[in-house]
Amino acid sequence: MKKYFGFGCMRLPMKDGNVDLPQFEDMVDLFLENEFNYFDTAHGYLDGKSELAIHDGLTSRYPRDRYILTDKLTEPYFQKQEDIRPFFEKQLEWCGVDYFDFYLMHAQGSTNYKKFQRCHAYETAFELKKEGKIKHVGISFHDKATVLDRILTDHPEIEIVQIQFNYLDYEDASVESRKVYEVARKHQKSLLVMEPVKGGILANLPDGAQKVYDALNKKNGTQHSNASYAIRFAAGFDGIRMVLSGMSTLDQMKDNISYMKDFQPLNDEEEEAIQEVTHVFQSLEMIPCTACHYCVEENHCPKKILIPDLFACMNKKKITGDWNMNFYYNSVLTVNNGKASDCIRCGMCEKVCPQHLPIRDLLKQVAQEFE
Repeated sequence: MKKYFGFGCMRLPMKDGNVDLPQFEDMVDLFLENEFNYFDTAHGYLDGKSELAIHDGLTSRYPRDRYILTDKLTEPYFQKQEDIRPFFEKQLEWCGVDYFDFYLMHAQGSTNYKKFQRCHAYETAFELKKEGKIKHVGISFHDKATVLDRILTDHPEIEIVQIQFNYLDYEDASVESRKVYEVARKHQKSLLVMEPVKGGILANLPDGAQKVYDALNKKNGTQHSNASYAIRFAAGFDGIRMVLSGMSTLDQMKDNISYMKDFQPLNDEEEEAIQEVTHVFQSLEMIPCTACHYCVEENHCPKKILIPDLFACMNKKKITGDWNMNFYYNSVLTVNNGKASDCIRCGMCEKVCPQHLPIRDLLKQVAQEFE
């Protein structure tokens, strides 16, 4: 496995509501040409279109030994233990493979872990491993460090842990990236990193933060991208086996390859710049939404509110003060979809939010700002 850099397939290039397959194929080709080979998907990504894109853009075009493929068992797709195997077999079919290199219990946290336990999901996964249909069993995790400690204590057989890890969440009290990382290391688990750029937030910076990196690049005569600082931050920690990047354009792929092909950890000067950028974000009190879209997929919002888009609109206005965001909110985002004020506070969105955001209260703030 090429260390550090994996292709996260949750934010693929899209065209007319479907994956832009020609561009995705170009990205796959470039990725493999540069000797990277790790791909990550899940059935919930892009409403099932990610797995199908994996089939069409990767597995039908390359021999099985050219790539490493990870898929996941996600809570909405099983209700009892007997549902797991049929769903798993469908995932193999959708992806066009006979086995998964890694299979993760998806988005584990205090609430859904109980269901995985009740349905013997972990035991079923390890049975599939014995049958050769899974090479390694692990978890992806979104919760507090104490919850991870309990899961790894209950299931010491878990082989790998995927965590949200970036410099903005490192000391964040709600995400606890550092503490979660330390728990995984205590249990001697290797780690996969998701959201190193926090859904693009750390690539598209507010002016004050952008000036920090611009000054650093000018001083050193470099042209490092904002994403490069974020991804290299995550990759520099001991025990990190892979950092996933959710690339949605060929240019993003090229940028990532430029600094991950010959990975160099951050130096002291770059670490200081990251601390400055973190302070800028903390002063703005932005909504820490990563635009995973779990809250709006699978009909989780009965009022069809484009929650991540409204939060992005709110953040953009905080960053730039751009009053055009009012037009965008009223004339684009809410024309054929619900407004923030349409929220009926059913809480379905909050149940599936990996960031554990108080979405209902945040929508009230959005409504106050734009309506």
